[in-house]
Amino acid sequence: MNSLDWAVLIGYFGVMVAIGVWSHKRVDNVSDFFTAGGKMPWWLSGISHHMSGYSAVMFTGYAGIAYTYGVTSFVTWSFPIALGIAIGSKLFAPRINRLRSRLHVASPLEYLKNRYDLKTQQALAWSGMLLKIVDVGAKWAAIATLLSVFTGVSLNQGILITGTITAVYCTIGGLWADALTELGQFVIQLLAGVAMFIAVIMELNDKGIGFLDAWDRPELQGHGEPLVGPYGTVFLLAFLFIKLFEYNGGMLNQAQRYMATATPREAERSARLSAVLWLVWPVVLFFPMWMSPLLVESQKPDGSDSYGLMTEQLLPHGLLGLVIVGFFSHTMAMCSSDANAIAAVFTRDVAPVLSKQARAWGERSGLIAARVTTVVFLGLSMAVATQVNSPTFKDIITVVIKWVAGLMGPIAIPMMLGLLRPFRRSGPTAALTSWSMGLLAFWLVNYPISWQIEGGVPLQYQVSIPLAVSLVLYIVIGFIKPEDTPERLAVVERINTDDDGTAAAAVPAPAEPVEDTVRVKE
Repeated sequence: MNSLDWAVLIGYFGVMVAIGVWSHKRVDNVSDFFTAGGKMPWWLSGISHHMSGYSAVMFTGYAGIAYTYGVTSFVTWSFPIALGIAIGSKLFAPRINRLRSRLHVASPLEYLKNRYDLKTQQALAWSGMLLKIVDVGAKWAAIATLLSVFTGVSLNQGILITGTITAVYCTIGGLWADALTELGQFVIQLLAGVAMFIAVIMELNDKGIGFLDAWDRPELQGHGEPLVGPYGTVFLLAFLFIKLFEYNGGMLNQAQRYMATATPREAERSARLSAVLWLVWPVVLFFPMWMSPLLVESQKPDGSDSYGLMTEQLLPHGLLGLVIVGFFSHTMAMCSSDANAIAAVFTRDVAPVLSKQARAWGERSGLIAARVTTVVFLGLSMAVATQVNSPTFKDIITVVIKWVAGLMGPIAIPMMLGLLRPFRRSGPTAALTSWSMGLLAFWLVNYPISWQIEGGVPLQYQVSIPLAVSLVLYIVIGFIKPEDTPERLAVVERINTDDDGTAAAAVPAPAEPVEDTVRVKE
């Protein structure tokens, strides 16, 4: 990097902070901070939903998969995400929107207290928060790794720089700041991605390699196969189910985008836009990665440095800075949205259980608590980021695929399936059993059982077995021991129907339990 690249990077950071400061004017209460008051346009929600699913892991971990295996990086990652969101646009998006507009909640998990019970809500809240700390820690480590490649700063310095900038704008402006910065980040990564795509095409032409000819080169042998290596059919199907739950609300931050729109119909349109973007745009981003074995030789065994090496080799200064900004835009978009989601879970779901004082928070004190929680979460995730590549967490892609994908099912299944009428018989026993046994299955498959098998348990089973255990137990126990009380059925019905087709007030009422609201309006 030279002074021009640094100017682009510093300018980007300045714009992100400025957006946060401007968004501060739109945040008057907890509802504004966590759900934009239900006033976010569907197209902004859709772009924000799309951007908050990316991170620099794509340019490190998934770049390594693309370098090593080829197009399976798209087939087993962004394609199942696109399909999962498309399915969820009908199945989950409208119902999640009604959590805000009908039940007056500001956290995606707030409704679980009445859908199941307090114990279930707390179990899912605490496990979800802990998983998110690890997940976001991996994202900080990914962007810091790229920053060190280009600038020479240490991993910990890179984590501190990116985390601090993100903390400033998302703490000041809440979900509005997240969405508006993600819109700017979308434009930046559009320019950066197209620039990189064109640069690779031009470099291949200079080497006399055409688009179709490239796939016949020895360096890309087998790279056109959709399912190779550890990424087989079982992995693809498991990942589709995982992403169906994760990207439609299971990881909380995407649920907020659905809650932020004015009506269930707009939430559905938001999800469809995100699905289309996930189907089309990653192809542009992945193409240079697929071609990278023809252009660079990775210095790392997993190929995670290949994209960084390629950008340094192909792009002139200025454009190089723009691509680096693109790396930051992905990671900061995801991490800031995660921070906002976890702050919502803590202040709305956890703190009131831990403290009587928290139950009496007004608008101002609740907003202060939300901002403090956001900073604390970011600090904890940055601390975890310093431990990525340690014996506990292994490398970045291991954290993202094995830990996050493997643990997602047990946490998300009770939350997401609890929204749907066909699963109304499943109550707290089904939810807690499926959650706890899924976590136990994850530990058994990844550690004691894996230690006894030469070469370990294949990745596809590491991520699929916990999901399968949780799903089966949730459904079976619901039939064996139905717990569909009138109060729980009333919650399910309010999520699945509209009284008059209009959205209810956006401002949550934490002092009034959801079950009381249901009785009054019946």
